[in-house]
Amino acid sequence: MMMVGNLMRRRVVSWQQKALGQRIPFSTMTQNTYKDDHDCQILMSPSLVSLDHLPDLWPPDSTDFQFRSTKSHSNEQTAAVINGQLIAEEIRARIASEVRRMKEFIGKAPGLAVILVGQRRDSQTYVRNKIIACEEVGIVSKVTELPDDCTEDEILTAVSGFNVDPSVNGILVQLPLPRHLDVGKISDVLSLEKDVDGFHPLIIGNLAMRGREPLFIPCTPKGCIELLIRSGIEIMGKKAVVIGRSNIVGLPASLLLQRHHATVSVVHVFTKDPEYITREADIVFAAAGVPNLVRGNWLKPGAVVIDVGTNPIELK
Repeated sequence: MMMVGNLMRRRVVSWQQKALGQRIPFSTMTQNTYKDDHDCQILMSPSLVSLDHLPDLWPPDSTDFQFRSTKSHSNEQTAAVINGQLIAEEIRARIASEVRRMKEFIGKAPGLAVILVGQRRDSQTYVRNKIIACEEVGIVSKVTELPDDCTEDEILTAVSGFNVDPSVNGILVQLPLPRHLDVGKISDVLSLEKDVDGFHPLIIGNLAMRGREPLFIPCTPKGCIELLIRSGIEIMGKKAVVIGRSNIVGLPASLLLQRHHATVSVVHVFTKDPEYITREADIVFAAAGVPNLVRGNWLKPGAVVIDVGTNPIELK
């Protein structure tokens, strides 16, 4: 869902420039919230720079600092499910409307290229879902599939070809890759302006720094934030725990939560007593890739939990 949104955010500026015959400032291109033809926001998440207007000013005398008391929660609370599927459908419907307008103005639709290496079931599922999402909104998709034992040069050749292909506006190399491949080397070759997954070091660097706006935000963390905002869940000032620190989800998710002014802890495989740290959180992102890791006794009443993982489990 968010990959499609990332791709549209880049492409929408391109067609608006042509339709309006004017140059749009770079600051406008990097906005993460944009609107469709009904003047309704496609994404509710604000640009990160717009969140930076609050200065980090501590009171000169710590005794004057008024700590907010946490609300008590009843142990009898009924769990509420965030309907991610419904939210995704709403976003895709608005993106489809934008793609139709784009075709009317310039006669072209955005293009996404995906490079899939190997036969991992989870990667195949992710790619299949992305292609289906593209089809639903009218985005043209291309998939290059390579075997597990392919060489780096084969991947680099595919990436380089998509870099210069004018019909391709976004490129993603499905991760993780087989261990014999250098992910960093491949990411460095990928065109910065087409890296809709947002994994390039410069993009992650801009995500980490206040006052900077990355061209793209990694899709899964962005989707998690969008779910929270659309569900009316406050992020600012809340305690958040991200379980997992991968470059794909855990790291960018922790940075994005910080940009939204949450107090963030990262739990990983070397963390001592992870259940105690997690139990303090108002918001939990489970992104460790381990099924059934987070148990009910890891969570305090009223905590909001986003399960990022997709794990096939055999039913007995």
